Amino acid sequence: MPHEEPPKKPTPEELLARVQREERKAGRGRLKLFLGFAAGVGKTYEMLSEANRRKGERGQDVVIGFVVTHGREGTQAQIGDLEIVPRKTMEYRGSTFEEMDAAAVIARHPKWVVVDELAHTNIPGSPHEKRYEDVLDILAAGINVLSTMNVQHLESLNDTVQQITGIKVRETVPDWVLGEADEIVSIDITPRALIHRLERGDVYPQEKVPQALSNFFTEGNLSALREIALREVASEVDRSVQTYRADNDVTELWQTQERVMVCISPDKPSDRLLRRGWRIARVLHAEIVAVYVADDKVSSAQQKVLDTDFALASRLNIRLEQVTGRDVAAALAEYAHKSQVTEIIIGHSGRSAWQETLQGSIVSKLIRQVRGIDVLVVANSL
Repeated sequence: MPHEEPPKKPTPEELLARVQREERKAGRGRLKLFLGFAAGVGKTYEMLSEANRRKGERGQDVVIGFVVTHGREGTQAQIGDLEIVPRKTMEYRGSTFEEMDAAAVIARHPKWVVVDELAHTNIPGSPHEKRYEDVLDILAAGINVLSTMNVQHLESLNDTVQQITGIKVRETVPDWVLGEADEIVSIDITPRALIHRLERGDVYPQEKVPQALSNFFTEGNLSALREIALREVASEVDRSVQTYRADNDVTELWQTQERVMVCISPDKPSDRLLRRGWRIARVLHAEIVAVYVADDKVSSAQQKVLDTDFALASRLNIRLEQVTGRDVAAALAEYAHKSQVTEIIIGHSGRSAWQETLQGSIVSKLIRQVRGIDVLVVANSL
């Protein structure tokens, strides 16, 4: 009977990360984020609907810290009889502005508070520059928060959004803030449905509609932003699954998403493997990554092979990952398990019969160590 590898124990780094997550969330409130791809998709409406359900059906103490209805009647009606914590007024350059009073919310200490527009920049002179910082204070006080944000406000997407829409988003949120959310709800409608809402005057006043339709709210822009939002939510779900698996020492494979791993080697070109992997990933709508085991003793000929493979991977938009380990098969297997790979593509072993007799076949060893993962062995050349 083949030898089964014992489950790997968490590394000290993984154990430390787990302890830090638990300490950070001890006594902390929960953050539920309603994420959209543009104004008018219904984030605030859905957030207020949930607030009303929590108060009316569950009898929970829910208040409004800050909500912006933009004059939309349906959204305004959702406020209903929810208690509103008085805002604070601030003077800036001769004008009066209203901001959320985070200190008053904390003093009131409800079970849930509604805080709209997480990416908002506070008026100069406020305790914090950004509203998400106020929300972090509220969470630290043990209060749960319902909030909203559009995906284009993520800092890492700033250049991408500008390239797509031609508009630079001024208010951004660091990407790590999204990771603070305990739950993310994707508020999704089709671009065409959002445009119809805009044309009816349900998003902006009618006099602003023509300009909006010709600039930001084109169907192409909205389709691209919608795809980005859906991908971001999927990525966060995946991270949540990985965190759960790590915290609960889950070692068996959960095939929640197709992931293709191409094993490349410096011993011979892997162009056929990369192209085969790319085609398979496209058919499966899967993520794809090319993985190689680093070796300090790489000859100039081997480096030339790797450089050629890296260039092809870049042209095919295949992510590259480097792993280390004296045992090539074990290093590849460990990466595959940690990354929830569902299909491995590898070439026939480049070792001679004599090397395989002494050291064993990398392919055979890998297959034994990745039970539950499909392995496709491909000829490296025709």
